[in-house]
Amino acid sequence: MSDPPALPRLAGGPVGSALAALAVALTVAGDRYGWFRDELYFRLLPPRLAYVDQPPFTPLLVRGMSAVVDEVWAVRLPATAAAVLAVLLVALLTREVGGGRLAQGLAAWGYAFAAIPVAFGHTAITAGWDVVAWLTVVLLVVRAVLRDRPRLWVWAGVVVGLACWNKLLVPLLLASLAVGLLVCGPRRLPWRHVLIGAGLAAVVAAPQLLYQATNDWPQLGMARALSAQSGSANRVLLVPFLLVLLGPVLVPVWVAGVVSLLRRPDLRPLRFLAVAVVASVALVGLGSGSPYYVLGLLAAAYAVGCVPVARWLTSRPDGVRRREGLRAVAANGLVGAVVGLPVLPLAVVAATPVPQVNVGLQGSVGWPEYVDQVAAVVTALDPTERAGAGIVTSTFGEAGAVDRFGRPLGLPAPASGHNALADVTAPPDGRVTLVVVGDRALAVARGNATCTVVSRLDHGLGVDGPEQGQPVAVCRDPAQAWTAVWPRFRYLG
Repeated sequence: MSDPPALPRLAGGPVGSALAALAVALTVAGDRYGWFRDELYFRLLPPRLAYVDQPPFTPLLVRGMSAVVDEVWAVRLPATAAAVLAVLLVALLTREVGGGRLAQGLAAWGYAFAAIPVAFGHTAITAGWDVVAWLTVVLLVVRAVLRDRPRLWVWAGVVVGLACWNKLLVPLLLASLAVGLLVCGPRRLPWRHVLIGAGLAAVVAAPQLLYQATNDWPQLGMARALSAQSGSANRVLLVPFLLVLLGPVLVPVWVAGVVSLLRRPDLRPLRFLAVAVVASVALVGLGSGSPYYVLGLLAAAYAVGCVPVARWLTSRPDGVRRREGLRAVAANGLVGAVVGLPVLPLAVVAATPVPQVNVGLQGSVGWPEYVDQVAAVVTALDPTERAGAGIVTSTFGEAGAVDRFGRPLGLPAPASGHNALADVTAPPDGRVTLVVVGDRALAVARGNATCTVVSRLDHGLGVDGPEQGQPVAVCRDPAQAWTAVWPRFRYLG
């Protein structure tokens, strides 16, 4: 068996400059456009050990940051930190497989401004920290296998357990790695350390697993709901999405990474990682999961691929390949920044395909305008009726927006049956008037009251989104108290 590749020095200049550039870009863009719907939702959730739709880490981060400074730029600072850390991990993985200065720089700069990673860094969502967890586990496992460092299996287990406090997606990584190890080996693993790591993972994750077990596995219900909503589209878009996750220009790099893992003699112990990448794509396709679920392992393949690509770029003494290659990476980063960050004026973005590619943009515009429309409906009520009226929304984004922007307008605390809000919010008790936002909640309310649509949401910014055109209705004379029919409003999605 060949010796493992030499471990080069960390390329502080190229890697550090990429980290700094990304941190500056994300910080500057942090307050543009507005709050994302998930951020508004997390801000509204009270502290809990777990929620019906996800573990508590990211919601607690958002809630905590908003309690200190209730502005979107502050809420997004941890997301910026996660994005920067992910770039560092990609560069470290490139270094681990023998990548020198150029390869590490290519890894850092290429990944930092790829469309989906930079979009994850812009918003405070669970995916950003999940990618960090995946890359950390992969780096630890790679070093444990390649450098014969068995204790790192233990630390990998700890990270797996911690990852379960943010998003219960890490079993997909474990399943993919297990498939790779079964197919390619290595057959002789330091089982004592592996089992200790597995035990620690179970101990650290135990509260989350216990919550799932004692609440009828709500995460499985959530997965079924998401599959019913978008499973067919996810299956159709999975392969095309692989081409845009890091950008079309970088596809040859991560393909080179998969090939390199299979063919390089000094990386023979890591062949399992190539199979794991393929397995993750297959498992996501079979489970109708979101295409971005494979980003962590795809980023690992990209990190490995930067080594042979850097070698190819410098194979001509005239430097032509190097210049053209770096220009291509820069162009990919420019496109990624335009797609993933709010760098263009909304009037310009509305006339481009960007909102269709970056759904995060759709969910980040128009919330104050929507709430103003809801406030106008509430204000138009008779003063006596208005005093006891409540607001029920169809989605957590709408509820979060009413809470964030409606309080200064005198709006009551909103309620919604969407995901965890069904457990932590409720409509006013008694047979009072409700202002109902959205088709889903309105359909339920009409089964208990007389409802009249008086407005439809329109932020007037030219960017289409799920809330555009949704009804705002006044529901009066309920047959039963709203709290009695509240379970009908509950849904996952």
